[in-house]
Amino acid sequence: MVFYQPDGSLAARAQTILDETWAKFPWLVRNQLALTWLVYDPPFPVNTGGAIASHEFWNYPVRGFGYRGLEPIYPASVVKLFYLVACHEWLEKSMISESKELRRAMQDMIVESSNDATGYVVDVLTGTTSGPELSPGPFETWKAQRNIINRYFQGLGWVELESINVNQKTWCDGPYGRRMPLWDLCGKIAIS
Repeated sequence: MVFYQPDGSLAARAQTILDETWAKFPWLVRNQLALTWLVYDPPFPVNTGGAIASHEFWNYPVRGFGYRGLEPIYPASVVKLFYLVACHEWLEKSMISESKELRRAMQDMIVESSNDATGYVVDVLTGTTSGPELSPGPFETWKAQRNIINRYFQGLGWVELESINVNQKTWCDGPYGRRMPLWDLCGKIAIS
């Protein structure tokens, strides 16, 4: 059961997007793509830690469309989209250099959901690397540099991104070395 009201105009526009995507990428199998589109019409409901109660928030109608929206899909790689946006921004502003290896990593990060490629991209974006523990001074510098992606998205001024935390690499087993103190007991990043 979806929580939004199906919307015919969104469905038609979304179907056009899907059709154009499959036309441009004919090898893309239909189950390799999912799309959920939600529209909150004015007045926009806001629930920012007490502005409105959660039960009130859900009283606002939400229009939407979903293609494969009811299928369980592992969303852990959503953070990789933020890294991709940051890469394009850094490249456009010449903050990082274009290279064959960076392009390969960006592609593998998105197409293959490669954690190794993602780690490389995070290193390039932040100018940091993983490794053994650091003494307090260098560790403070490392944390400040690792948070550059957070500062970029927070700098966009979107309320939804005020508390964003995209300063960690993705992994299969967990962090080691200097990244370990950043990981709290709840499995959340604790860089400040």
